[in-house]
Amino acid sequence: MTVRIATVRHAAILAACALFASAAYAQAPVKTQDGVLADQAGMTLYTFDNDSGGKSACNGPCAKAWPPLAASGDAKPQGDYTIITRDDGTKQWAYKGKPLYLFVKDTKPGDKQGDNVKSVWHVIQP
Repeated sequence: MTVRIATVRHAAILAACALFASAAYAQAPVKTQDGVLADQAGMTLYTFDNDSGGKSACNGPCAKAWPPLAASGDAKPQGDYTIITRDDGTKQWAYKGKPLYLFVKDTKPGDKQGDNVKSVWHVIQP
């Protein structure tokens, strides 16, 4: 009987942890690292000068090279972080109205290979 109660309690604790983890993920998955914004994995985030009015201009092949920082369906705007809807209907995080992107040539946390690419991609200094 004690083993069964412990197993039930263990399952309840795991369920609660999963619930809190999903709630935490609904928050902006952004942090400051080395003076720039990064995702939770430490990958540098970028803005695109061609974006305007809280809308992404980076779709199709562009979005393959510059993946948008996806927002989950239950994500909520908070402070300087808002959520935009992309042309394909997916959600993307934005900082001060500018959509946030990763760069495929950044291979490890802290890489900033995308900074000033074609003079239109920039790291974000909060």
